[in-house]
Amino acid sequence: MRLSDFDYLLPKELIAQVPLAERDASRLMVVHRQRTRLEHRVFSDLSENLHPGDLLILNDTKVRPCRLRGTREDSRGKVEVLLLREREEGIWEVLLKPGSKVKKGQALILAGERLKAQVLDGPGRSRRLVQLDANGSLQEILRQEGEMPLPPYIKRDPTLCGELKWRKMDGERYQTVFAKHEGAVAAPTAGLHFTASLFANLQDRDVRVAYLTLHVGLGTFQPVRAESITAHHMDGEEFLIPDGTAEAIADCKGRGNRVIAVGTTSVRALESAASDTGTVHPGKGNAGLFIYPGYRFQIVDALLTNFHLPRSTLLMLVSAFAGIELIRDAYQQAISKGYRFYSYGDAMLIL
Repeated sequence: MRLSDFDYLLPKELIAQVPLAERDASRLMVVHRQRTRLEHRVFSDLSENLHPGDLLILNDTKVRPCRLRGTREDSRGKVEVLLLREREEGIWEVLLKPGSKVKKGQALILAGERLKAQVLDGPGRSRRLVQLDANGSLQEILRQEGEMPLPPYIKRDPTLCGELKWRKMDGERYQTVFAKHEGAVAAPTAGLHFTASLFANLQDRDVRVAYLTLHVGLGTFQPVRAESITAHHMDGEEFLIPDGTAEAIADCKGRGNRVIAVGTTSVRALESAASDTGTVHPGKGNAGLFIYPGYRFQIVDALLTNFHLPRSTLLMLVSAFAGIELIRDAYQQAISKGYRFYSYGDAMLIL
């Protein structure tokens, strides 16, 4: 299977740059796999496509405001640091920009001089190791000085609204209303459409809800560079499935209802935790599973997701679930009908 099988052309104007005023006002394309039929709805209609007793699984990770701006101590040249994960106490894996110009041993002054970073490895790439020295609580510094790690395809003119107003909006809207456990470097974007009123509506229709936690990292978005996709290796991302969620899945399966994963991160956590008998093991795990067409799903019966970048592992996962041709047709229809794409864009429900 080739990387080019997952390519498509998207007009730039369809890449959503800002969220809609109301989260659940996004459009919802409903894909019926068995009937190879597409419907065009609104996200607030979600419950009308679900059955009493169905179970939604959502990822309650919380995005850390982990993008920091600063300078090199020696030259005052500008740098940008994205904190990925803490390897050990005070030692962080980061994305450093520009990575090629910063040498091992150099110091970076970040967050209005409240944070100093000593670079521990050599140049030549953007993914680096640094030792952080914080003047106070790192969590508090990030809360006050950090920016949401928006994806690079969101490019807005700060003069149109003002940088501070954009940052305030993203701080609220690039986060689900049910976010709980901080640690992600990207939002589980399928969950961005949910509202308190929508959850109340789901409860009224006896649609159940349970949560897991997967801190979205670079593994989710790592580009596929090999033309033969089987040569790609996924970076693992840690997840936690609570006992209650595993029990809710077992009960749902026992009733003959559907387990509906909200987002590709929920899919990978559930399928990574699946046993050969089709049950989910609770507890911690590592989601290094690369799902592409030909994969046999053990747990997930339906999928709620956003529209994904071409040639991405996310599009490959969705194609594995619904079929390459059906997804290709769905994406072409979404483009022709002016759907909004990517993180702040519209959604797709695959049944």
